[in-house]
Amino acid sequence: MPVPVNANVLIEWGMMMSARRWIGLAFATLAGWSLGFPANAADTLKVRLDWTPWGDHAPLHFAAQKGLFKKYGLDVVIDDGNGSVATVQIVGNGEYDIGHASLAPMAIARSKGLQVKAFAGFVQKNDIGLLVPADSGIKTPADLRGKKIAFTAGSLEAPFIDRFLAAGKLTRSDVELLNVSAAAKAGTYMSGGADGAFSSVPFFLPVVSAKRASTSVNFVDYGLQFPSFGLLATDKTIESKKDALRRFASVVSGCWAYILDGHIEDGVQAIIAARPQAKLDPDVLRKQIESIKAFAKTEATEGQPFGIMDAADWKTALETLAEGGLLDQKLAPDAVFTNDLIDKKIVADLSAGKF
Repeated sequence: MPVPVNANVLIEWGMMMSARRWIGLAFATLAGWSLGFPANAADTLKVRLDWTPWGDHAPLHFAAQKGLFKKYGLDVVIDDGNGSVATVQIVGNGEYDIGHASLAPMAIARSKGLQVKAFAGFVQKNDIGLLVPADSGIKTPADLRGKKIAFTAGSLEAPFIDRFLAAGKLTRSDVELLNVSAAAKAGTYMSGGADGAFSSVPFFLPVVSAKRASTSVNFVDYGLQFPSFGLLATDKTIESKKDALRRFASVVSGCWAYILDGHIEDGVQAIIAARPQAKLDPDVLRKQIESIKAFAKTEATEGQPFGIMDAADWKTALETLAEGGLLDQKLAPDAVFTNDLIDKKIVADLSAGKF
């Protein structure tokens, strides 16, 4: 039986509307895919930082300020921390999706059975060093004989003090080691209570130099190499939130590259805007970010997209940590890091300022 004309018109109209809806959906989906994430995605990620606000947090706050997490389909909550060890433990226990912390404590925790792994490296050289007065004449460990040096027994420098001194053919009996809390270290040093102090150079040097002009003798220059700050998550989170972590790591990596390439002031202002209650000194933040440049890349990662780590670097790091008696079991590099969550295109785009 012939189909009535009005029915044909209705069928044709219905097909056209269905086609338009399908085309609209297709374009919306493709628009999302072109940015590397599904259309209308809003993956929530909770991030725990290593410490209270300082220069190393610049790319995270910059990304949030510029709306880059939102652009890449992420809803990110960023909380300050109270130490890398605490951040590793809290993330390992599942309270946060991501930790931003020193990666050496992450490897140590992994050796003790905590299933955590690094998925981006930002400060890839060991940033620990000995802070000394600029006019002290101390250039190497050999110059420390008879000096009073502040350290913290529970911190990461403690297991390596003997090796550091040995590089100058000294032992502990040749110096006076003053064990102070981490919170008291800066005050002790700035007041002249110690001739030197061990700490993170990028963090500590700009803080103390305002009161006592200082320089540093760095661990990494004496064979004590392991990575510092980067991103970590549990194996479970890496598996279940892989796509979201990839976008997050790539955005932060790209922002780091952008900031260090002549845009430090942007990073400084982003931190201040994100944490106005902290009343941060912009000059200290500026110098902290500038100091990070010297520790950001190793020889093996030069020329690689920001955030990419190297297996040989991690092999050296694990050997160094084992020699310090810090690993409960032998670990292979692939047990502690992955480069699978770095999208090189996102990193390249953001490092070039394509926001």
